[in-house]
Amino acid sequence: MATEEDERMGSLKAQLAKLFEVSLKVTVPNEPDVEPLVAACTGKFGDYQCNNAMGLWSKIKGKGTQFRGPPAVGEAIKNNLPASEMIESCSVAGPGFVNVLLSKNWMAKSIQKMLIGGIDTWAPMPPVKKAVVDFSSPNIAKEMHVGHLRSTIIGDTLARMLEFSKVEVLRRNHVGDWGTQFGMLIEFLFEKFPNFEDATETAIGDLQAFYKASKQRFDADPAFKERAQQAVVRLQGGEDKYCRAWAQICEISRMEFHKVYNRLGVHLEEKGESFYNPYIPGVIEALTKQGLVEESQGARVIFIEGINIPLIVVKSDGGFNYASTDLAALWYRLNEEKAEWIIYVTDVGQQQHFDMVFKAAKRAGWLPHSDNSYPKASHVGFGLVLGEDGKRFRTRNTEVVRLVDLLDEAKSRSKAVLIERGKGDEWTEEEIESTAEAVGYGAVKYADLKNNRLTNYTFNFDQMLNDKGNTAVYLLYAHARICSIIRRSGKDVEELKSKGTVVLGYKDERDLGLHLLQFAEVVEEACTNLLPNVLCDYLYNLSEIFSKFYSNPECKVIGSDMETSRLLLCEATAVVMRKCFNLLGITPIYKI
Repeated sequence: MATEEDERMGSLKAQLAKLFEVSLKVTVPNEPDVEPLVAACTGKFGDYQCNNAMGLWSKIKGKGTQFRGPPAVGEAIKNNLPASEMIESCSVAGPGFVNVLLSKNWMAKSIQKMLIGGIDTWAPMPPVKKAVVDFSSPNIAKEMHVGHLRSTIIGDTLARMLEFSKVEVLRRNHVGDWGTQFGMLIEFLFEKFPNFEDATETAIGDLQAFYKASKQRFDADPAFKERAQQAVVRLQGGEDKYCRAWAQICEISRMEFHKVYNRLGVHLEEKGESFYNPYIPGVIEALTKQGLVEESQGARVIFIEGINIPLIVVKSDGGFNYASTDLAALWYRLNEEKAEWIIYVTDVGQQQHFDMVFKAAKRAGWLPHSDNSYPKASHVGFGLVLGEDGKRFRTRNTEVVRLVDLLDEAKSRSKAVLIERGKGDEWTEEEIESTAEAVGYGAVKYADLKNNRLTNYTFNFDQMLNDKGNTAVYLLYAHARICSIIRRSGKDVEELKSKGTVVLGYKDERDLGLHLLQFAEVVEEACTNLLPNVLCDYLYNLSEIFSKFYSNPECKVIGSDMETSRLLLCEATAVVMRKCFNLLGITPIYKI
């Protein structure tokens, strides 16, 4: 019986790499472990290129080889390629580049197979089975701000891409639910609500304001400050009343976070800082026994080669800090959860901190020294969200913007456009609401994800909600238009899938077919390099290539003698677009 892996085609690049691997073994039998270097090419010579000849030549010249330079090596690689229905023809160019032209018939058959078997047959096959994605991670009793929005959106997309690739993903919300600030919050709660268990979200009101008021009290009143410090000790000692008050504050905060997650359609499992507390002493002790932890100015630290400040794992007052928690969390994820890839999505400002934690883990032997081996840990940094003034995005009174308000505004602006276009008379209220949500929230997500995550980006509703250019609105409308072409044909697309045949006769049909087939390797690249913008670029290019195909009079769809094949190409494009939307956490729309 065929396994799931047999059913999955994997990427074109990976399939060609397997063929070139066979050829390389025959061409240079004395050079073991030569990785095939296969890349898509845009030139007129072919669709893909194998670029091993020059590198091989520098290895084998002077070893009594039969070859007389890179072009001869390239010719041999080409000639030793096993026969495959994938390949139409091969040629050698320049210093031994082997160009491959794919077979149109094979491409057409592959697209048809996907339409019957489903887009999951095009899922990439990464080398890991289990991963942790640590993302979002707001602080209890503080508002989620646009930095958390970036972490949440980017982390969710990375998790979705890995899940599509059949990796088991542990989506972790490492909330800041522990620390000295809880003493002040608990004492303030006792003051304001003597029967603190009656304190509800409504009674406390704005948690951010509650946090500020408690901080002002803490700074201004020495007696309150002392009680707050005592409260920390009692909470850490596990005293019941204090633990219940802490749980109450966490729960109210959680309800606020879930308003954001529900709007964004993001699922997370919370394992906050407090979860890892019991593991910290054992982890520090084990590292100390290995000789990694040293005394320095009263604190206990780990020195990291190449970095002039040490990683403090126990503060001089004996307390633990972020590094203690992060080391304990990394240990737990490797040893208890058995994750092979642990991905942390935070702003670039924390790059050095995570770099030091990972290097300490390598010194301890938890992680291999090579970054190409598994298990591995990766930090996914991202830049700032800026306002129109080019400064960090805030509201007018310099307060951090509430995410719920931001998302609601995106939805209401999107709804206003639909009403303006007369949809209020044509659609049901439910259709208007769901489309406004899909477009509004999708616009916010896509505006973030389409940028290289390391750069800062400017938050601008007008640009996000523009229906022209590289925006979610344009892409969602493009998808809806493809769906309407299929509806207008009056044909049953499911029937066409089983009875019709795809033909890639014209250049624009072949270009569209090739781009569709490159979907798997794009997801693979976006996953491997942890760059969601690679998928956004692919999606935008797909809609542009489809437009070129559809507007070409030679490729007329409805009413042409090639109608069935072209409707199947329309359907394949819609299927791939929907999967891209799904991976980006965007809900597709089917009519405009």
